[in-house]
Amino acid sequence: MRLAGALLGAAAVLALAGCGAGGDTASVPPTATGSLEHLAAEVKCEPDMQTDADEIRQAICRTGEGRFVLATFATDRGQREWIDEAKDYGGHYLVGRKWVAVGDDGVVETLRGTLGGDLEEGVDHHAHTGAHGG
Repeated sequence: MRLAGALLGAAAVLALAGCGAGGDTASVPPTATGSLEHLAAEVKCEPDMQTDADEIRQAICRTGEGRFVLATFATDRGQREWIDEAKDYGGHYLVGRKWVAVGDDGVVETLRGTLGGDLEEGVDHHAHTGAHGG
């Protein structure tokens, strides 16, 4: 599945993303729609394309707030499968209709102020540190 390859790119960015605190969600705009280029322009980033396939388009973006992965999907099902698999790598996800932005908490909170969307969290592997008895 091509999505598995795309996940590796997102996982690499997630490994670089730090953890942060939650932000204010009082003023969330309507969820943006459009192409990867349109969404990138909304948040003023020049996308560095990593995957350009029929079912997924994925780029790394940088803004003043930090680095994140921006991906668009051909279908809702493809998007949900990608998110469900990617969450095993941890991270913070801003999810819109057929798009997702993945980065640290502060970055996705800032993006949400422009793009709208719903926040989702990946698995927190740090919570399990020290859980093994000895």
